[in-house]
Amino acid sequence: MGANKADAFVDITDVKCPVTFVKAKVAIEELEDGQLLEIRMNDGEPVQNVPRSLKDEGHKVLNVDNNGDGTYAVLVEKGGLE
Repeated sequence: MGANKADAFVDITDVKCPVTFVKAKVAIEELEDGQLLEIRMNDGEPVQNVPRSLKDEGHKVLNVDNNGDGTYAVLVEKGGLE
């Protein structure tokens, strides 16, 4: 089937916690259920906290890919856990 194609993309590498989650949450709220959001985030706190927070909100984290440059690409399906 190949890689899932995200419906939207947000880069939160330029912000710090807790704004990282706020920015990701705003981006995912603009999507319809079942659509995919790719979030680019820094290693460390964001990649530890943001995917977990999104799961707590009922979204499904499909992929966490290390880009090899200190950032990660996280693919999330809106409402995937409902």
